[in-house]
Amino acid sequence: MENLEVCFGQNVRKARRKQRISQENLALIAGIDRSYMSRIERGIVSITLQKAYVIAQALECDIKDLLPTMAQLKG
Repeated sequence: MENLEVCFGQNVRKARRKQRISQENLALIAGIDRSYMSRIERGIVSITLQKAYVIAQALECDIKDLLPTMAQLKG
């Protein structure tokens, strides 16, 4: 079973790259430190639901697009 944080981070990175936004730019838009954004994308930290919504808003996507699917979690 994949780690929730890792799957969430992979989804954030995928959405960010799809929109061709740098990690630094996403962090700036979301009001998050760039190094913290890096840790989020690598699944090193657990974030609050509020922070997840802030990231989704910064990426102009629905939060459900960032949440891990059951298939991801089962690996």
